[in-house]
Amino acid sequence: MKFIVSSSYLLKQLQVLGSVINSSNTLPILDNFLFELDHKNLSVSASDLETTMSATLEIDSTSKGSVAVPAKLLLDILKTFPEQPLTFTVEENSTIEISSNSGKYAIAYAPGEEFPKSVSLDNPSSTVVPSEVLATAISKTIFAAGNDDLRPVMSGVFFQFSPEGLIFVATDAHKLVKYARADVKASQVADFIMPKKPLNILKSILGTSDADVTIEYNDSNATFSFESYILTCRLIDGKYPNYEAVIPKENPNKLMINRILLLNSVRRVAIFSNKTTHQIRLKIAGAELNISAEDIDYSNKAEERLTCDYQGDDMQIGFNSRFLSEMLTNLTSDEIMLEMSMPNRAGILTPIDGLDEGETVTMLVMPVMLNN
Repeated sequence: MKFIVSSSYLLKQLQVLGSVINSSNTLPILDNFLFELDHKNLSVSASDLETTMSATLEIDSTSKGSVAVPAKLLLDILKTFPEQPLTFTVEENSTIEISSNSGKYAIAYAPGEEFPKSVSLDNPSSTVVPSEVLATAISKTIFAAGNDDLRPVMSGVFFQFSPEGLIFVATDAHKLVKYARADVKASQVADFIMPKKPLNILKSILGTSDADVTIEYNDSNATFSFESYILTCRLIDGKYPNYEAVIPKENPNKLMINRILLLNSVRRVAIFSNKTTHQIRLKIAGAELNISAEDIDYSNKAEERLTCDYQGDDMQIGFNSRFLSEMLTNLTSDEIMLEMSMPNRAGILTPIDGLDEGETVTMLVMPVMLNN
């Protein structure tokens, strides 16, 4: 088994695949990349048993075979090469020899048969989503997913596909984000919960791609295929909470304001808030928004006044400043609307401008109880 490949081309692909590999694996074989050679095509895979990803590289070869090569060692050596062709030769003594312009390097390998096989989906449903839409959907929602191992369904992003459009939801019970697209449709109704890790991997590579992503899924696994990559992952098992039930429908109090103005104000005032509650107070009357925070333990307090466009009753409501600034950072519009009904009901943040046709973003933030 022998092949020639460009050093920078190989490194670029392996760095993407390397993000699948865990720092500590139960199976030693998972610390390797699986190289499968079939004449002009080289398929490289990485897995942590839950998520498996492979990339197909076009290379120069006339042989076939498969070997598992230590990932860290291979990445470390590839990072040091300037752009040049590298020749990989599998030797009889269980080593793979890499020849560069300047020298030779031998790495011990394991037989490719020991590497766990990727799951193949039986008669899956399939939907095609433009990579830009999927990348936006992931980055708009993933920050709101929870980290609680006791509630695994909330630690992922809920994908809801139907002929009416696509909906992506994430929540950790304190904040919720719903991202919907009416301009991209699925042929049949389906929903599943995607774990964070494969979504983060997809997010990092979809941003640079403009290809369509084919998503295939059944009850237990999903596969994302685009360009030369295939990512297969196990879905989170369980029923997603009824998110529509927590979004308040009647919100008579509507506040419109410049997003950057509000974000900077929240960030400044939050520095003076209590370090455990991160509580800030929004007091709205007429066209004036008053943002304040106080840390009684250290006698720190701050207050800012902003002009806004407000329709509704005068009110005071408390929020966790970290959640509020996270959401404002994640939105990209110039103007945003904050809709509220009562100080103990969730506030709803929506962008007023900057959306594509058929795109809606709804962010919900739970209030914190104000102590007067």
